[in-house]
Amino acid sequence: MISYLSQETVYRAEGHPGKEGVIQYQLEYQPEHNIDCEYFAALNGWRSYLFRLGLIGQQDARYDGLGYGNISHRLNSESQRFIISGTQTGHLPLLCREHYVVVDKAEPHLNRIVAHGPVKPSSEALTHGALYLASPSVQCVMHVHSPLIWRHADTMKLPATSAQIPYGTPQMAEAVKNCVEQSGESTGAIAMQGHEDGILVYSDDIEAAGGLMLELLVWAHHLTESSDIRGS
Repeated sequence: MISYLSQETVYRAEGHPGKEGVIQYQLEYQPEHNIDCEYFAALNGWRSYLFRLGLIGQQDARYDGLGYGNISHRLNSESQRFIISGTQTGHLPLLCREHYVVVDKAEPHLNRIVAHGPVKPSSEALTHGALYLASPSVQCVMHVHSPLIWRHADTMKLPATSAQIPYGTPQMAEAVKNCVEQSGESTGAIAMQGHEDGILVYSDDIEAAGGLMLELLVWAHHLTESSDIRGS
């Protein structure tokens, strides 16, 4: 098991392009080629669709060229372990199993992740872990970047984290956990006000999570069009 703080934090501070996010937690990581999850096909299918919609990806003109967005699912309905798309995969239109990693333990209060797989976890793994810890009903988490949904979060009455809380931190993990616990619902969405354009959708079913994401996107488009009409 390799224990370290990723040097991607250094790259981000120097404005280094081409890195997906900034891993800020302590990571204990074991390289391993073979990982498995019974929900992999559905999870990866939704990841590809979110990429085509621009909700997950990597573009030179956005976020200093850093990759954005990720997706995860519990390994099984009763496990705290989950599979998540790996770091530095945002630019890839199609992922394979080698682009995912299993998080064996997420400890937000200790700012610590234990994981194994072909790649290291996404920079948002701590936040995903907090959502799974918040409710045993949460089975899938989608983290996307949508300027449209993010801009209309107040109008859409989405629960939101404070603008003073940065992403990938124990404070963000605690904030999203509180949002889930306060809602009492197994399906919902959260706007990450301290993480530009960041939106989280979670559910007890992967298709329900994807469906809610699309509903929010369509609603945000309607709000934008209505605003444009009133302003013309």
